[in-house]
Amino acid sequence: MENEPDHENVEQNLCAKTTEEELNKSFNLEASLSKFSYIDLDKELEFKNDLIDDKEFDIPQVDTPPTLESILNETDDEDESFVLEDPTLLNIDTIDSHSYDTSSVASSDSGDRTNLKRKKKLPDSFSLHGSVMRHSLLKGISAQIVSAADKVDAGLPTAIAVSSLIAVGTSHGLALIFGKDQNQALRLCLGNTSVGGQYGAISALSINNDCSRLLCGFAKGQITMWDLASGKLLRSITDAHPPGTAILHIKFTDDPTLAICNDSGGSVFELTFKRVMGVRTCESRCLFSGSKGEVCCIEPLHSKPELKDHPITQFSLLAMASLTKILVIGLKPSLKVWMTFPYGRMDPSSVPLLAWHFVAVHNYVNPMLAFCRGDVVHFLLVKRDESGAIHVTKQKHLHLYYDLINFTWINSRTVVLLDSVEKLHVIDRQTQEELETVEISEVQLVYNSSHFKSLATGGNVSQALALVGEKACYQSISSYGGQIFYLGTKSVYVMMLRSWRERVDHLLKQDCLTEALALAWSFHEGKAKAVVGLSGDASKRKAVVADRMVEILFHYADRALKKCPDQGKIQVMEQHFQDMVPVIVDYCLLLQRKDLLFSQMYDKLSENSVAKGVFLECLEPYILSDKLVGITPQVMKDLIVHFQDKKLMENVESLIVHMDITSLDIQQVVLMCWENRLYDAMIYVYNRGMNEFISPMEKLFRVIAPPLNAGKTLTDEQVVMGNKLLVYISCCLAGRAYPLGDIPEDLVPLVKNQVFEFLIRLHSAEASPEEEIYPYVRTLLHFDTREFLNVLALTFEDFKNDKQAVEYQQRIVDILLKVMVENSDFTPSQVGCLFTFLARQLAKPDNTLFVNRTLFDQVLEFLCSPDDDSRHSERQQVLLELLQAGGIVQFEESRLIRMAEKAEFYQICEFMYEREHQYDKIIDCYLRDPLREEEVFNYIHNILSIPGHSAEEKQSVWKKAMDHIENQVLLFKFLRSLLDPREGIHVNQELLQISPCITEQFIELLCQFNPNQVIETLQVLECYRLEETIQITQKYQLHEVTAYLLEKKGDIHGAFLIMLERLQSKLQEITTHQGEKNTRELASLKDVEDTMVDTIALCQRNSHNLNQQQREALWFPLLEAMMAPQKLSSSAAPPLLSEALKSLTMQVLNSMAAFIALPSILQRILQDPVYGKGKLGEIQGLILGMLDTFNYEQTLLETTTSLLNQDLHWSLCNLRASVTRGLNPKQDYCSICLQQYKRRQEMADEIIVFSCGHLYHSFCLQNKECTIEIEGQTRWTCYKCNSSKQVGKPSENSSEIKKGKITPSQVKMSPSYHQSRGDPAAKKATSEPVLDPQQIQAFDQLCHLYRGSSRLALLTELSQNRSSEGYRPFSGAQSGPAFNSVFQNENFQLQLIPPPVTED
Repeated sequence: MENEPDHENVEQNLCAKTTEEELNKSFNLEASLSKFSYIDLDKELEFKNDLIDDKEFDIPQVDTPPTLESILNETDDEDESFVLEDPTLLNIDTIDSHSYDTSSVASSDSGDRTNLKRKKKLPDSFSLHGSVMRHSLLKGISAQIVSAADKVDAGLPTAIAVSSLIAVGTSHGLALIFGKDQNQALRLCLGNTSVGGQYGAISALSINNDCSRLLCGFAKGQITMWDLASGKLLRSITDAHPPGTAILHIKFTDDPTLAICNDSGGSVFELTFKRVMGVRTCESRCLFSGSKGEVCCIEPLHSKPELKDHPITQFSLLAMASLTKILVIGLKPSLKVWMTFPYGRMDPSSVPLLAWHFVAVHNYVNPMLAFCRGDVVHFLLVKRDESGAIHVTKQKHLHLYYDLINFTWINSRTVVLLDSVEKLHVIDRQTQEELETVEISEVQLVYNSSHFKSLATGGNVSQALALVGEKACYQSISSYGGQIFYLGTKSVYVMMLRSWRERVDHLLKQDCLTEALALAWSFHEGKAKAVVGLSGDASKRKAVVADRMVEILFHYADRALKKCPDQGKIQVMEQHFQDMVPVIVDYCLLLQRKDLLFSQMYDKLSENSVAKGVFLECLEPYILSDKLVGITPQVMKDLIVHFQDKKLMENVESLIVHMDITSLDIQQVVLMCWENRLYDAMIYVYNRGMNEFISPMEKLFRVIAPPLNAGKTLTDEQVVMGNKLLVYISCCLAGRAYPLGDIPEDLVPLVKNQVFEFLIRLHSAEASPEEEIYPYVRTLLHFDTREFLNVLALTFEDFKNDKQAVEYQQRIVDILLKVMVENSDFTPSQVGCLFTFLARQLAKPDNTLFVNRTLFDQVLEFLCSPDDDSRHSERQQVLLELLQAGGIVQFEESRLIRMAEKAEFYQICEFMYEREHQYDKIIDCYLRDPLREEEVFNYIHNILSIPGHSAEEKQSVWKKAMDHIENQVLLFKFLRSLLDPREGIHVNQELLQISPCITEQFIELLCQFNPNQVIETLQVLECYRLEETIQITQKYQLHEVTAYLLEKKGDIHGAFLIMLERLQSKLQEITTHQGEKNTRELASLKDVEDTMVDTIALCQRNSHNLNQQQREALWFPLLEAMMAPQKLSSSAAPPLLSEALKSLTMQVLNSMAAFIALPSILQRILQDPVYGKGKLGEIQGLILGMLDTFNYEQTLLETTTSLLNQDLHWSLCNLRASVTRGLNPKQDYCSICLQQYKRRQEMADEIIVFSCGHLYHSFCLQNKECTIEIEGQTRWTCYKCNSSKQVGKPSENSSEIKKGKITPSQVKMSPSYHQSRGDPAAKKATSEPVLDPQQIQAFDQLCHLYRGSSRLALLTELSQNRSSEGYRPFSGAQSGPAFNSVFQNENFQLQLIPPPVTED
């Protein structure tokens, strides 16, 4: 836990005071607060987390460190990035941040920094950490700075330095010294405006360690030293550095006689102050020359008195930042360079920053240097080894999403960063989490830009240094004793960390009670960041915070009740308390204050009934997770009553089984549980409340036993009870408590014995005379035999082999046999379960059970009973399980096989044959079993291919398979598996290379064994010869198959004759059996209709490819065949048959009307003897039906034509309107030369405007080669639109037009310009009426839009049909396969939509 010293003043409620009081208090506490940043080092030694191993980041030591001269002579290359030897140094993924689940400020360094800055978002740190920093205006000092500017012409403030005094430098050369007491009085005014006129503005200030001396650096290069006690000028130094350069920094070191200055020439000088014979002198030595690289920031290492004996202090370390690298040098005992570190690539305008601080790492306190330029902060740990050498190791660096202009340590764990938009960011160094951001633009921060540009001496600085100086504010920010001072143009602000109490109170003032509690809890748990004001050991700290949290909780509860809405819906009140009350419960339980929760808090919230209800509901998740065990009886009673009232009985049950119910009325709770069917809770109450384990079983048995004994089906509720009973028995016998936990150790044997004794009772307690023996075992067996036996099996596993356990096992087995074997009301499956259970028990090596073997024979007889065909598969499966469980040893194997064969238990036979290695007999088992006959080939393959079987066994299987193939049954199944792709076995036919004769053999076998599937199979088969297959189907008289093959062969007429013959035979059959039973007549009619539909389909499929004469040869014999029975049948024929035949005839006529001319059909009908000699009334139905069809088709045709005409007319009108519409240019200048289009008009140049709005001169477009030739015409393309799209080759231009890449243009002047000039062929072509390019493109887009046949194509075909054969538009007058009608295309669709309404 990171801690700060505890001080009474800091512990007070600081936020309740005025700003002035706060400041005065903070100044009075300066001595103690100044120790925070160093005393916390001792606390930090406790911390060993989040720190990276030194060895991992060790920068390799150099045998001979470089001299200062060699560094000065290096050539600086700003473009060359520095790469560390260890790539993990720059891998931000190694940073661990596990303080909170918020995103870390650290981000991976990927790509463009500006892009990073745009994307990165901050978490809401206020709600997490509260207000970490307190910032205040120093009103007294601010007012006196403004007053001094007015009264003594001090000018604007330019620099600030803070120690136990505050020094402010001004632009007119004055240094104002203020006290840090309550009055903030002006102590001294050093210098005067006349000297200021000579030296310029004060550009840098520094106060030594004991606050006795002040160094002032001036804009024109002079340096003065003042005695802060007397206000005397001690030294005025004018020759310490080259003239004409401003002092950028001046810094005292820990040695009061040694100071460092940095000028605007980029050089660094060491100033040594001496006093010889009463004369004060100053010696200057150049440490770094700006000629080889300008230094713009210096920072000596300062150590406070507590660390004055630290071994590193003897080196008097100085860090310097040039524009390209960082240097760490030692001034003592002799000048030595300890480290150089290049920046790598960065923004040249970003400001280099340096800051030292002592931190604790791995139990040692050492100085850490933070340096940054831009948005990455690097941390270097500096330590001295035993040999006296200095090691510098790189710690994890900090990636930001903003550029920094200031970096300040506020203590060893917390840093404050100022970004380029004057926003402060408070960061926890170890977790790199951002704690707070503060906007400080109101400070109006002073920048040191004029000194960096050395304006007072003529601006003789490099451009690079001047660029850095734009954002430089080194002299405007000073930190001392955990406080940071910011110098504004008219004010001074101070910032410091708030104490933990102040941070909590600040949130309370903002009415953020939930956030205040969360923050206080983070202090309690030691997870908070930047903690000030908590001291002592962990228990003491927790106690202090817990007391404050209790106060806040009381306030929170009062507020929840006070802010409850008085009026409105109950749901609004519930929502209010659901938001508030859980917070109280959470924190009381986190603080382990159940006494507070169930006394004062509960009493307070009980004043409101809604709040009380929400409070009780909040307890549920804690009770269920066993986080809340002890509840007072009153709260427990209220809890159950509340859930009862809300009808949440399931919740009550889950709560009861997690409670200590000894304090409740047991009988009342049991009654409530039984009435509400809370069986788990009831059992729990009996077990835990009364140590009673048998009573709940008796209650449940009383409910489920009667319906089971009566053979009735159980209700869902009874099934639930039965399942709970089984689980409860299982738990009791296994020593586990129901529904969770364990039975106390001392009770386990007793409970087991009680439950066993109960189960094997001969009769129940209140038995009727009719009750059968062993009612409880019988009930459980009837309820779920398998699960009950599983419970017993598990119990047998748990039993130790003592005498009593063995007796119990044998006893219960005897009871099971007596109950099940001597009763016929158990199913084969149930009996099989019992004997499978017994077989498993008997098969165990340590078995002690005895079962009469004759019982197994009885079971075998029962399961293989040949007079019971029901449940065949169930009985077989039960017997198989019994054998596999070890029951095989109980049977005589030969008898078992005989009985299994007799009962057709082929899986049993397979099991037995496999034991005897009679694999050939297993093939018969597969073939006889209809469920598994398809698997025979897999079995044969496995036996023959998998190693492990002897040659004799394989030979016997092979011989048996060949025998069956000779019988053709196995051959047929094999060929079907191999050739029929519908069988699910996908065999590559090309790899097989099967000859047609094998396929034909399969077809012949199919005709024998499965004639109904021949056609379906032929449709998916390949590799067979038509002639041979036709002979096979004719041999087996499969007429439909023969017709299918003839049609496939191309003999349409032959196929038709076969189908016609089939139809005629069925018609003859129907007419010769007139007057028989209706069912037979209906079946015959159905056969006739099916055959006729197949014949019509044959004719329709092939009529498209036949001429008129060939079509008539198909359709008219079919019509004749349908009309013939009507001629032969007498007038006394049944009306049902007559009507059916007429309907079928009409179906034929409607189908043939699409292929045969209507007059031909009528002529054939009228020539028929039946209709010709009769009256017109006999054929009236046929004629009228045909006329109705004709009228329908004619109306459909006219409507379609009208719609198409209107649609095309509307489209062309809109097309014409869009083509003739003028173009509106976006600008009045050429998009290529950017000249006004009028300026070049005198050159007779044409102006070309595109529909996209771009405007060009034609000469400009020609120069850019934006013309292409398509079909003898010059087409312009828009240069700007196509330069980004990269127009392709000329061969692709037709497709480009459709995509809109080539934009149609409108030429302002001569329209003949588009024609190929001087080309007679082109002129001839254009003399004919053609569409211009815009119209062509628009028409193509129109056709593409409709995605169907062209309207012109539809109208053309319609007009041709109407002119040639208007009465038969869809007829097949055109003969031969070459003719393809648009309407016969399978993708043809009419889009019969009315044209859109156009606006006038």
